[in-house]
Amino acid sequence: MKKCKIVIVFLLLGTIISCQQKRQTDDPEVLKQVLTEYFDGIKTLNKSKLDSLTTKDFILFEDGKIWNNDSLVNFGKQFKSFTGEWKLYNMTTFVDGMSGYIVYEDHGDLVINDTLALHFNWLESANFKKVDGNWKLAFLHSTTKK
Repeated sequence: MKKCKIVIVFLLLGTIISCQQKRQTDDPEVLKQVLTEYFDGIKTLNKSKLDSLTTKDFILFEDGKIWNNDSLVNFGKQFKSFTGEWKLYNMTTFVDGMSGYIVYEDHGDLVINDTLALHFNWLESANFKKVDGNWKLAFLHSTTKK
């Protein structure tokens, strides 16, 4: 009987300790890195890089239009030249298990055909999914700040 009580005490202690351990989540910096690399892919209009960073059903809502990586790259390639620099700031990140998001502000400086300089400020949100152990951008929504 005494051995049975000792076993029960150890089982209870083990259960209590395991229940109190924090649930481990992924580092939010990983999501920021994926987002930064996605904008690097836009700079170079590198579709294969964009595809490697996004889910197969990735969608971008931008300026009232629905885009995917194909339409984004095709749009950029219609110009003789296209350059862009983006600064992402005021980021709030959440990650939990198989999904995560970032809400942030974005300032973009674009030059089209070496002459047309455009400057934008956006409010954006990015949603991520974990696919085969890797974080992928699943949805990006961008709204021009007024």
